[in-house]
Amino acid sequence: MALTTHTSGMDIGEIHAALAPAREQLRSRDGQIVRAQVELAQIPAPTGDEAQRGMAVAARFVEAGLEDVCADGVGNILGVRRGTDPTLAPVVLCAHLDTVFPHGTPLEVRREGSRLVGPGIGDNGRGLAVMVALAGAIDGSTVRTRRPLLFAATVGEEGAGDLRGARALFAGAGARAHAAIALDGAGDQRIVHDALGARRIRVTFRGPGGHSWAAFGVSNPVHAAAATAARLSDLSLPVTPRTTLSVTRIGGGLSVNAIPEEAWLEVDLRSTSEAVLARYAREISTVARSCAEREDARRAHATPTLGLTIEVIGDRPCGTVPTDHPLVTAAFSATRLVGRTPSSATASTDANVPIGLGIPAVAIGAGGRGGAAHTVGEWFDNVDGTVGVARALTLAVAAAAS
Repeated sequence: MALTTHTSGMDIGEIHAALAPAREQLRSRDGQIVRAQVELAQIPAPTGDEAQRGMAVAARFVEAGLEDVCADGVGNILGVRRGTDPTLAPVVLCAHLDTVFPHGTPLEVRREGSRLVGPGIGDNGRGLAVMVALAGAIDGSTVRTRRPLLFAATVGEEGAGDLRGARALFAGAGARAHAAIALDGAGDQRIVHDALGARRIRVTFRGPGGHSWAAFGVSNPVHAAAATAARLSDLSLPVTPRTTLSVTRIGGGLSVNAIPEEAWLEVDLRSTSEAVLARYAREISTVARSCAEREDARRAHATPTLGLTIEVIGDRPCGTVPTDHPLVTAAFSATRLVGRTPSSATASTDANVPIGLGIPAVAIGAGGRGGAAHTVGEWFDNVDGTVGVARALTLAVAAAAS
């Protein structure tokens, strides 16, 4: 059944019913989707070096018949499916290319019973493969939406990537998006509409250093860094909104018998409140300065004070799309229509960026079950995988029909 201009008058239940032939087509291609998932997961794509995997996705976009397939200035891979009304703002459907695994990590996917095991098989091999499958199913002929759909494989979603690809996407081709849907990992029930903000801060102390005996008494950067970590661990954090603060990395020093010239620590601060993020970012600075001053107060006479640098190395926006927003209600309805019980979730995904810009967005899983993400033992089980694909199809078409 062709879904063209008629979708604008349909409710989501009618859209889901009309998509039965498309769902059947996707169900028949389930094996191909999983093979694509494996193939993509086995292409190296560490954050900051996603080009090889991006080229593979671009080829699949072309094969699916998307128009204007290209890489943007940061390496995102884009493709467009035209709608019946070219004047309307598009719906963005995105999935991230990058993984947390550095070059040299063995990426071969192996089967263990019903599970596929390998780094990135779920996060985000699954999201990418299903996005490509949806690009083929919403073919502009048998299934055509009112709004255009902008498909995007994004770079820099993980860790230090700081959502670099999503920032470029929604500052460029997706700047006037009507809505956005991020496909991230496995699952068919969670709906992320609360964007978990994150502020990553690096604190660096620098001093004169010297021999641990002969120069003893100069300000010691490691002492200041350790004191800062200890005091940060004692901070009282809000329960509502839930807020976390973790010293995640610490280092410095040259040798066991040398007073260090430099020491540093990195802090991961998370909350759904921008005001809370700002408050505790200030607290981190206050604690670091206090610890530097305390270390300097006991230094030997006429020796240099510590230098202190505090830099933000990551800043993920936070925000929420209300549960009564049409996109969120559509996501809940699409979940029920495939026989699942929807649940709200808070997470940090590519959807943070549009939410922070006031563009309604959600992140959902792309079907199946998964676990051990961000480890070499990551696994994916394709149990009822087609259910999650069907949910994503209904949500994408419904969003682009409005």
